Order: sequence, then structure tokens, then C-alpha cells
Amino acid sequence: MICSGEELPLAVARDFTARFPRTDLHNLYGPTEAAIDVTAWHCVDLDGRTSVPIGAPISNLRVRVLDRHGVDTPIGVAGELHIGGVGVARGYHRRPALTAEKFVPDPDEPGARRYATGDLARWRRDGTVEFLGRLDHQVKLRGLRIELGEIESALRDLPGVTDAAVIVRDDRLTAYLVGGADHTEVKAALKKRLPEYMVPTAIMDLDALP
Repeated sequence: MICSGEELPLAVARDFTARFPRTDLHNLYGPTEAAIDVTAWHCVDLDGRTSVPIGAPISNLRVRVLDRHGVDTPIGVAGELHIGGVGVARGYHRRPALTAEKFVPDPDEPGARRYATGDLARWRRDGTVEFLGRLDHQVKLRGLRIELGEIESALRDLPGVTDAAVIVRDDRLTAYLVGGADHTEVKAALKKRLPEYMVPTAIMDLDALP
């Protein structure tokens, strides 16, 4: 059994191995920008762990955990996960500014680029990597990565909206609006600007954001 695309909760991994002791469970990690899968870990020895590691790089790929100065972090210290190697994409289609921000020069391979994932991670003493979450406001909902800030920016551009915040609540996008805009008009306008999966399911009004 291969788990990929979402973070594998430790409780789920333990439950699976208990129910299916003859079946191997593998936890894979990797963003779309690096050919889907980058690291892998065979889920064994789950007792005493606080999370399921994402493992070590697969063939022809490299990962580094860097601090805000671009220096490799020591074992156990959190930093941003960077990916290098043949699986790294060339960049984002027709988005040169974002490409320059996320696909940075790779000192391990002259002329190549590595991808700055925005994922928080750290090295473990056993040589595997542990995923710790995101560095930004990106979330993953039903297998799709969503930038909450992009939705909030689109909301603030609409007439009648003076401020906005978006969160994931009960496995759905919920928008909080200031200004008293009509909810039906807000959703209709967002559907013209954003993919359907980025349009909040619920909209709430507030006098002001806390």
C-alpha cells in the first residue's frame, strides 16, 4: 500500500499495519513541481514515534533542509525543504516572477535549479526527513493545494468587501468578510476569477477581523 498526496497521520499508519500485518505500507512525499514523488519511507517500527517520516530521497533526486539564510540545518532543527535533481520542473507556465522566487539556483549542480517547497521539515538521526507543516498560508484540501492568500486577495478586490480572511473549517473553505457584501454576488464573482475548488463553501460576516 502506497500513501501519497496527503500527510499520513501516525494513527492511520498504526491502524493499517495492525489490521493488515502482511501488507507493506509506504509513505511517499513530493510536490507537483518535482515529478510528484521525491522521498519514500517503509512504515516500520511505528512504536514510540510522534509522526510518520517522509523518508529519504529516491534515485536521482536530492533534498536539503535550509534555514532562512540558505544554510543547511543541523539534525533535528526545522527549516524549509528544498528539492534538487532530475525531477524538478522548469518553472511555472507564464509566471516568471513566481518561477524566479520558487526555483532557485542549485549549488549542487551548476546551471540547474532546485525547488523551494515552502514545506517545513527536519532531518532525523536515522537519515530520514520529517514533515512538519507549511511555512506559508497554503493548505491542502481534498488533495488540492490552495493558497488562502490568493482567495483573500480576490475577495478584497470585490465591491462591498473591506477586509477578508479565509480558513479551512470542518474540511471546507470558510470566508469571513467585513463590509456587508451580498454573499451570492461574492460567490458569483469569485467563480469568474478562481477555480471552483478555491471558492469558499461558507461565507460569514464580521464587523471587523479579530
